[in-house]
Parts: sequence; structure tokens; C-alpha cells
Amino acid sequence: MDSIKRYFIFVRPYWKMIISTIFIGIIKFGIPLILPLIMKYVIDDLLLTDRPKAEKIEELAWIMLVTFFVFTIVRYPIEYFRQYYAQLSSNQILFDVRDRLFAHLQKLSLRYYQNTKAGEIISRVINDVEQTKNFVVTGLMNVWLDLVTLLIAIAIMLSMDVGLTLVAISVFPLYGFSVKYFYQRLRKLTKVRSQALAEVQGHLHERIQGMPVIQGFALEEHEQKQFEKMNRNFLQKAIDHTVWNAKTFAVTNTVTDLAPLLVISYAGYQVIQGELKIGAFVAFYAYLERLYSPLRRLVNSSTTLTQSIASMDRMFDLLDEKYDVQDKPEALELGQVRGRVVYDNVSFRYEESGDLVLRNVNLVVEEGETVALVGMSGGGKSSMISLLPRFYDVTEGRICMDGVDIRDVTLHSLRDQIGLVLQDNILFSDSVMMNILMGNPDASMEEIMAAAKAANAHDFIMELPNGYDTEIGERGVKLSGGQKQRIAIARVFLKNPRILILDEATSALDLESEQLIQQSIERLAKDRTTFIVAHRLSTITHADRIILISDGRIQEMGTHQELMAAEGAYYKLYTVQDL
Repeated sequence: MDSIKRYFIFVRPYWKMIISTIFIGIIKFGIPLILPLIMKYVIDDLLLTDRPKAEKIEELAWIMLVTFFVFTIVRYPIEYFRQYYAQLSSNQILFDVRDRLFAHLQKLSLRYYQNTKAGEIISRVINDVEQTKNFVVTGLMNVWLDLVTLLIAIAIMLSMDVGLTLVAISVFPLYGFSVKYFYQRLRKLTKVRSQALAEVQGHLHERIQGMPVIQGFALEEHEQKQFEKMNRNFLQKAIDHTVWNAKTFAVTNTVTDLAPLLVISYAGYQVIQGELKIGAFVAFYAYLERLYSPLRRLVNSSTTLTQSIASMDRMFDLLDEKYDVQDKPEALELGQVRGRVVYDNVSFRYEESGDLVLRNVNLVVEEGETVALVGMSGGGKSSMISLLPRFYDVTEGRICMDGVDIRDVTLHSLRDQIGLVLQDNILFSDSVMMNILMGNPDASMEEIMAAAKAANAHDFIMELPNGYDTEIGERGVKLSGGQKQRIAIARVFLKNPRILILDEATSALDLESEQLIQQSIERLAKDRTTFIVAHRLSTITHADRIILISDGRIQEMGTHQELMAAEGAYYKLYTVQDL
């Protein structure tokens, strides 16, 4: 029930439209309720009377003329607007929910994405949110319409024959008990089934991305078995859900089918006794269908709502994910910085119960200085630079930029000052121009081309089929590694940040691409505070300072010449690579 209350936050802006839809729906469902009364009148007061035949035909013609007018001319716009407003309001609500979820996803830290499959997140944002649409259409509209139809039908039946009406509704308590008993477990089974489906989607998403590895290692048969295992788990959960759902329908439909039998028995007895007219009997039986059709729809609605609420639970589980990194209530805008960065006694661990990956790191980087972080894998280099844009927050100590603790300023204003070029830069399946514009969405075409030229990317872009408008495929699959890196560098040129982070930016490239990118990086780093993470030490000998990090601590620091002269750990690493 808590999920339903929370969902009403999204429903509230559209309550007028929803109420209008319900009102129109009451008219739409109310119109057919006049048919049994017409049947009763035609049989008892027209057909079974001694009035002249011509008079009967004339009166029947007038009755049917009015009825045809109501059911064709009047009902059409009512039906149209009911469907239109129902779909409009529900789709608007889904738009708002997905908007909110995407905004939430952008605030979650990298820790969450490292521990959660992308396919599972997508399943919640797409499949589960879509399922909640049924709560709006069915739970907020159709259920009320069916209840109103039910009440109107009972009121008309009571006006016709109280005793017969009581017989007709005598199975209601049994029906209510059946629904309550079955639907509690059905909700749990629905949630389990949705989770199993999300796991299949997560597995599939991961394997599609890794298809080159699967095919390259000839793992097709192995992966087929793995997928079958995941798929079979979902099949079993779906079967469990189906079995219980079938039991639910079997019991509730059996209960609702008892009522017509009881009514026929009692009404037939009354007609034989002369206490009930044939027309009234026929009309009453017709109302019985009007009574139990909404009731059966309510059974179906219960199933639908159970699935919707289970999806709501999963949706709000995602919305309830805590932000590891967020702005303080009194956070300030950072503004333009000079670029002096201080690591003040910084320690860091990824998980609360995990080991420290950085231990009491102290480092002062002056504005405009280029600092290279080197060392063996797992030493803490990437962790150090991940703390600067606050992808994670320090466990102990603080990091200051121009004397201000970076936790005291807004994330947006902090990251606005930092440009990133990574080993595996993420490009989007859009045009070259749109990917470069990520650096500054408001930039002009002249600025985009200037950034591309500075990154040594303009020439190869102009050789592409559609130049800057060329679609580059998912993650830039249509480009070489060197081309992707140059577009990523052009993006940073366009952003024009004061602080630059280069994380293994040239490690996976051929010599020609590396030379071009090295030139553009040197151009980019000019007059900026620059952090370079590199394994190939020959690429960072120009740095103002080289810092060797081992086991989460700064072990050595100095220029290339100073560290080589000291013949310590850096000297040994460099000598091995040089050989």
C-alpha cells in the first residue's frame, strides 16, 4: 500500500483529467443499463398486451428510434473522449515517472553502476514503469466505473424485486473471500516473476555487449547453456505465477457462475407462482449479466493491479537507492577556478567493510602544473583521480580546489571545471557533431570545428561519409580507437576546463595514433592543471612532477630526471619498460 500512496505523487497533477474520464465513463457504462428496462417494457407492456397491432408497431418504432440515436450518435463522442483522456493522462504520468527515474539515475554514484547490471536497470525503467500504467487505467478509472455500474445495476434490480436481488448478490461474500485469499500470494509471485525477467534482460544486455568475446573464444555453446539456465529460471517463475493465476480465475469464475443458476431457479419459481412477469424475469436476468460482467472485470483488474503494484514496488526500490555522493544543503557554486588542488591526508575505501585503497595521501598540485601518476596496477592511481570529480567521496581527509573543500560546492559546478579523457571513452550512437557537443551543448559550428582541429580530428571527420553528421554507432563502433580518442579530446577542448584528467589516454593505440593524440594532449594541457595516469612511462617524462603510488601511498615524487637519478622504484620500472 505504501507504493500506491507514493505513486499518487505522480497522479496528483492529473486528477482533474482522471475525474473527467471517470465521469464520462459513468455515462458510457450507464447507457447500456437502459436496455434491460426497454426489454421489460417491450415484453410486458407492449408484446403481451391486447393493444392493436399497428399501435404496437408504431410505439416499438419510436422506442427503437430513440435507442438507436442514443447508442450511435450520443455514445460515439462519449466513447472517444473516455479513451482519449484515459490514455492521455496515463501516458503523461508514465512520462513524469520515467523523467524522475532518469534524473535519479544520473545522481547515483559509480558504485551503484558497478554493482548493478544495466539490463536490470533498463527493465525497471521500461517494463516496470509500463506495468504501472495499468494502475492508472484500471485502478483509478475502470475499477471505479465497474463499481458504479455495479451499484446502479443493484439499485435498478432492488426497485424491480428485492428478494430476487438478494438471491443474486448472495455469493458476494464468498467472492470477496476468494479474491482476498488468492491475491495476496499472487502479488508476491508477480514480483518474483518480474525480478526473474529483469535478470534475463540484464544477462542478455551484458552478453550482447560482449559478443566479440563470446565469438572470439568460441563460447557459443557454453553461453547458450548459461542463457538457457537463466531463461529456465524465468520460465519456472512464470509457470508458478500462471498456476496460481489459473486457480484464482477458476475459483472466482465458479463463484460468479453460481448466481445466475440461483436466480433462474428462484425467478422461474416466481413466474410459475404468478408473482413475476416474464418481461421482468428476462430483464432481471439481463441485469444479472450487467452485474457480474463488472464483477468478472474486477477479478481481472485484481490480477492486473497485483502486477502493477509489484512493478511499483520494484520501481520505488530503484527510486529509494541512496545517493553516495550528493550536494550538501548549503553547497556553494564553485565558479571559475585557477586550478590549485590539494589532497589533505586522504584515505579511501570503495566499500564500508573493504580495505583502504588510499592511505593518508598528501599532495599539493599548483595551478597549471602537469602531474603524472604512475605505479603498478591496483596501486591507487585511478582511485586518486576518481575522487577529484567526486565520483566517490573520500573516506577520511579532504580534497581542496583553490582552498575550498570540494564537498562544500555543488557537483555540477565542480565537474564543470574538470575535463576527462579516458582509456575507453564512451561515445554515444549519434553523430560526430553531437558527441563533440557533449563538451558544450551551446557551442557554435565554428567552435566545434576549432575543437576538432585542435584535437587533430577535423581531417578524418571530413573524410567520413557525412562529415560531422556521420552516425558513429553504439559506443563509436564505426570508428577506430585513435579516432574515438580524438573525438573525446575534441569534446574536452570544447568544454575548456581548468583541470584536466587523462587516464591511460594513449595506452591502447598504435604508434601513429598515439603521436597525433600526444600532440593534441600537449596542446590541451597547456596552462591547465593536468593529472595524467599512465602505464607507459615514456609518455610522461615531460611532466612537471611524477608521483609513484604503491599500495595506496605516495612512494616517490619528483621530475623524471630526479627519479631516475635516485634509482628507486621508478628507476626500476622505467628501466624494465625501456628494455
